[in-house]
Amino acid sequence: MFSTGLVLQELLHGFRGPKASQSIIERFSALPFVTPTRADHIEAANLRNACRRRGVQIGTIDALLASLCITHELVMLSTDRDFIAIAESTPMILWG
Repeated sequence: MFSTGLVLQELLHGFRGPKASQSIIERFSALPFVTPTRADHIEAANLRNACRRRGVQIGTIDALLASLCITHELVMLSTDRDFIAIAESTPMILWG
């Protein structure tokens, strides 16, 4: 299992109180992070543009996360409908 700082940051935005935040931080400390490179950002932009040409609108962060999964051959764990749409039109593998 891997994660990114972006996922950790988004999770911390959704929780209130120091106990919940500390619990998330502690749990994520066990996961290695995939850190996006310049090339990953370029691929994410390409992925977003390709999805848009197919009629699939995705956000910048979702494009980056999907691109990281594709590049590093990782499986995306999500039930977010945006990632379902991405998986239907890209090589990203979704488990959710």
